[in-house]
Order: sequence, then structure tokens, then C-alpha cells
Amino acid sequence: MKILVCITHVPDTTSKIQFTDNNTKFDKNGVQFIIGPYDDYALARAVELKEQLGATLTVLNVGEAETEPTLRKALAIGADDAIRVNSFPKDSLFVAKQIAAIAKENNYDLILMGRESIDFNGGMVHGMVGELLDMPSISPVMKLEIEGETVKMAREIEGGKEYLEAKLPLIAGCQEPIAEWKIPNMRGIMSARTKPLNVVEPSDDSTFTSVHEFQLPPAKGAVKLVDKDNVEELVKLLKNDAKIL
Repeated sequence: MKILVCITHVPDTTSKIQFTDNNTKFDKNGVQFIIGPYDDYALARAVELKEQLGATLTVLNVGEAETEPTLRKALAIGADDAIRVNSFPKDSLFVAKQIAAIAKENNYDLILMGRESIDFNGGMVHGMVGELLDMPSISPVMKLEIEGETVKMAREIEGGKEYLEAKLPLIAGCQEPIAEWKIPNMRGIMSARTKPLNVVEPSDDSTFTSVHEFQLPPAKGAVKLVDKDNVEELVKLLKNDAKIL
């Protein structure tokens, strides 16, 4: 069995974000980058499946050379090899085309990724890859088990959970609690240095979107503190200022 996990290289959620060139470019200076948290869940479940089923596990990132430490971390966690598509991830469709091209070449049985990245939060790539490969794509997946050629899953829907089955090959967008995040141990870190990391050029460099401008969210307003015994004042503020009553 062959498993592909697609990971993103995103700013840590505690990073302070700034923009340059009249707010048209993201300023990477001083920013700590990590594996996307939802991708971390996908990778953790893939490592478990690798151990259970004797599968091979490849990680893939569409990114420039700066993303290689992120790929090495994934190798330290348990992936067998890594692929980096040597290009800036211009938009969701561009990334999906690169993933689909790699998948067509290697005939993976299972493709896992996070339900969304935490930089743009689009949540579209898994669906696009499914369409490009003519494969079923399911997200967000909270539980995933494989029995022969059948994949049994659970996912959140409005008002509850949905349990479903599908045949391999399959694409899944993962979220907690599908698995617990895994931390690389020293043995994994050492072995990651010698595991293959293959760099390939993009299959299609075209894109249909461009960035006009970035904007930071508005600053939070001042907080009004109300004494716990002054219920009348609290109700007045909620009604007249917050306008939620």
C-alpha cells in the first residue's frame, strides 16, 4: 500500500504577521514556520497506518527551498521519503494540479492532507485533487480505518456525525481527533538526514489568480469591565452598545 501525505509550510499561530511592498507581499522575517496543524493530524494517522499495514509513506509539499526543514521534520516523524515541488504555492488550484501530477505518476492508494491550511483556510485542495484524479474526496475526516480495500470513516456534519465507507483509492482531508500529533525522537531526527528528499519542477506553472493587497484584521476595541453585581449596567451595555439584546 502506498500513502501520500500533503503538508503545508505555514506560519506558527503565535507569529506576528506583517506585509511589505505596499501590503502586496508577506514579510517572512522573524516568522517561525511549522507543518500545518491539520496536516500534522493527517501525517500522524498515516504513520499509524504505515505501521499497521506495512505501507510506504511519502510526504509532499509545494514550496520553495525554505520548506525543506518542514519536510525533514515529517521524515523524522515517520515518512519514508519526501517530494518538494519547486515552486511558490500560488493558489489552491495550482497546488492541486501539482499534487495530482505527482499522484498520477506514483499511483498512491491513499492521499491524506489537512482539512485546510491555517494561512488561507480555503479548504479546497482535497476536492480539487479528487476532481483532477477522478477519485472520491471526503472532508473533514475525524476517524479513518482501513479494512482490505474499504475505508471506514467518520466526519462532522451539521448537528451530528456521519459514518461512511468508500473504496480505495481515496483522498481525505483530516482533522482532530483522527490521531494524536507525533513528536520526532532522536532516532527519527538522525534517520531523516539520510532519507530521500526529491525536488521536482512544477508540472504546470500557470495560475489564474493574483494578490492585489493584504490587510490585517482591525485591532480589537477596548474592553469594558462591569462589576459582577451590577447586572443593570451589564444589560444596558449589551443592549445599547453591543446591540445583542
